[in-house]
Amino acid sequence: MQQGKFLSFEGIEGCGKTTQIALLSDYLKTHSVPHTITREPGGTAVGEGIRKILLTSETIHLTTASELLLFFASRSQNIQEMIKPALDRGETVICDRYYHASMAYQGYGRGIPLDFIHKLTDLVCHDYRPDLTFLLDIEPEVGLARARARNKARTNDEGRFEAEDLEFYNRVRDGYLELSSEDPRIQLIYADRPPEAVHRQILTILGLR
Repeated sequence: MQQGKFLSFEGIEGCGKTTQIALLSDYLKTHSVPHTITREPGGTAVGEGIRKILLTSETIHLTTASELLLFFASRSQNIQEMIKPALDRGETVICDRYYHASMAYQGYGRGIPLDFIHKLTDLVCHDYRPDLTFLLDIEPEVGLARARARNKARTNDEGRFEAEDLEFYNRVRDGYLELSSEDPRIQLIYADRPPEAVHRQILTILGLR
């Protein structure tokens, strides 16, 4: 795999992104491929602070506009502190969600006009666009059940989005699928399979097997 490749993983809650990123990282370590993993919201000290605001169930009063702008604030820090330096070093960057998440969640899910989100993306992301995005697709009922079970086992509270209803997640999923139909760099992967099967497909797409 070429150096300096920028990969992102997308999908609704419970689709298995964290597992697949960990499996890919293990593979790259085994083959001595330098890489950096980051996430959104989060990835930096500022981003992790924003993450607490965005994901805690205590901030249910957060407005839609505030939510969108906080995600982009975290993204801006992530690019400057994590993504750009790693790519400049020639490392592969793996990002757990990126700007496609804002389009799916705040655009299709919340109803913010996509052209406004595109303008914010141009302002914040500039040329830092993923070479490939893996969209892990799963039925919202299945993903939400997984996510809610996972959150019950956590000591930290990150359940704000999992509290949304099924109709919201159907809109988000439909948005992701529409985005994937418009952009050939988004690789659609059926995620309701054993993790190793999904991992093998990702390696195949990357030309690693």
